[in-house]
Amino acid sequence: MSVTTPVRPHPVHEAADLLAAYLTGSFYFSSARGTMLADGVYSRVQKTTGPRAAAAARALEEAASAGLPSPVVVGAVGFRPEAQASLVVPAAVRRAGAPGYLPGPATPAGQGWRVRPVPEPEGYADGVRRAVELIQDEKLRKVVLARCLELTADAPVRVPALLTRLVRANPAAYAFAADVTAPGDRAFRTLVGASPELLVSRQGMTVSANPLAGSAPRSDDEAVNRERVARLRDSAKDLGEHAHTAGQVAEVLGRFCTDLVVPDGPEVIGTPTMWHLSTRITGRLRDAGDPASSALGLAEALHPTPAVGGVPAAAAVEAIAELEPADRGYYAGMVGWNDLNGDGEWAVAIRSAEVDDRTVRVFAGAGVVADSRPAAELAETTAKFRTLLEALGLDGVA
Repeated sequence: MSVTTPVRPHPVHEAADLLAAYLTGSFYFSSARGTMLADGVYSRVQKTTGPRAAAAARALEEAASAGLPSPVVVGAVGFRPEAQASLVVPAAVRRAGAPGYLPGPATPAGQGWRVRPVPEPEGYADGVRRAVELIQDEKLRKVVLARCLELTADAPVRVPALLTRLVRANPAAYAFAADVTAPGDRAFRTLVGASPELLVSRQGMTVSANPLAGSAPRSDDEAVNRERVARLRDSAKDLGEHAHTAGQVAEVLGRFCTDLVVPDGPEVIGTPTMWHLSTRITGRLRDAGDPASSALGLAEALHPTPAVGGVPAAAAVEAIAELEPADRGYYAGMVGWNDLNGDGEWAVAIRSAEVDDRTVRVFAGAGVVADSRPAAELAETTAKFRTLLEALGLDGVA
């Protein structure tokens, strides 16, 4: 008599299965920590505005008391303090390992598009000039200005296919798809993207954050890449911009953590389209039981970092509302998950789009400081659009 030992699927295959199982309206999140697919709505986190960590903790406790196994809160929070959030306790959650190389075509199927920049490139450049004036008047030290492309397709956009292309293009990214349908929407509205930036992660007592600020576009020419990386490492503008962000993240986490480890200077990391100055900050929590120390609570305390808002934070958010003609919605907000123990992972919702039937709104931003040049900031946003535009088959339209 022979005995056959069951063969466990390789974690990459499991991750691929979850990606293939994603349907519009589900929640998907993947990173080096693993892959999560959540379906159905057991309950919603009932909190209109303001900090949501305490409401999320109550929703998780109620779900656990009612017998829901291993409940989590998943979803997204918009950029502005009063922005809408979409946070739910899903009815079912599946997990797998981190995505790896996924075979299959990464190119999109052909589709016709109409493109409307908001604002036009000239209007964005004018906004940068006005932001520099505010900085010179000492009303701000830095502000991140974004611009939007409103894309209209000739057929409904297939979100599962778009998500799959984003994960295939960069398996190391914080890839996500979250249902952000608002009351009155006639179709699903989905926040989808592949962010390079970890806002905060919590595992037990250990907290990590990886702020990015200071960027350069990636080239197909490796000699050009070496030159750009070297220039980024030596750029006073980019190093100063990065210092604003890393310093603020360290200051906030220092309120919650002991043994905070902050590297002396940034390193350079790459994505398929960009190079970024990066600092990985870690610490150990003082009190893991407080909802404010949960992954969501820490994310709310950090948001918005100077990488997507500015310095001082409140004045920068006001300037963004004045200078940007398009409401950011969920762009530059946060997306992720939080479990009953307070563990979780939240990414900054950049390299993202909101998809509503045939309409896609894509945003990209650049940090403006005293010596910023409008043409350079416009070029940076154009480079950052590439992640989504390439996945949509629209590279080169920005």
